[in-house]
Amino acid sequence: MAKRKKQNNVITENRRASHDYFLSDFLEVGIVLTGTEIKSLRQSGASLKDTYVTFRNGEAFIEGLYIAPYAFGNIFNHEPRRSRKLLMHKREIAKYAAEVQIASMTCVATKMYFVRGRVKLTIALGKGKKHYDKREAIKEREDKIAMAKVLKQGSVSHND
Repeated sequence: MAKRKKQNNVITENRRASHDYFLSDFLEVGIVLTGTEIKSLRQSGASLKDTYVTFRNGEAFIEGLYIAPYAFGNIFNHEPRRSRKLLMHKREIAKYAAEVQIASMTCVATKMYFVRGRVKLTIALGKGKKHYDKREAIKEREDKIAMAKVLKQGSVSHND
């Protein structure tokens, strides 16, 4: 049997999270969704902007996740910004809840994608960046690009 090619099943990414937080401890988790939410996600109708994870009664919930209403839905269509339960092991919930409470970190969603027909989220612990941290990161990125240009020009001139 031939191996399947890996498909790009990413629904949406939260690129802003890496700009606003120092991210660590990434974890893949499941999410409890309704039928119209899955159908809407297959049409790429989601946004991870302003999402975060809360912990209540030993369970994890994602807040602020926007899933567009299903275009062909009827009166039973879902609410776009409702709280959705995350599927995690108890020890993972305890670990992340402790980090959020004790270390004053935030748990944010970074990516949403399909794995064998099931929707998965990648969550991470984030420590908020200050304004000067963001400027420093931009400066480092620009320096890296400048160095790459210099190295590329140097290698081109040696080939002549």
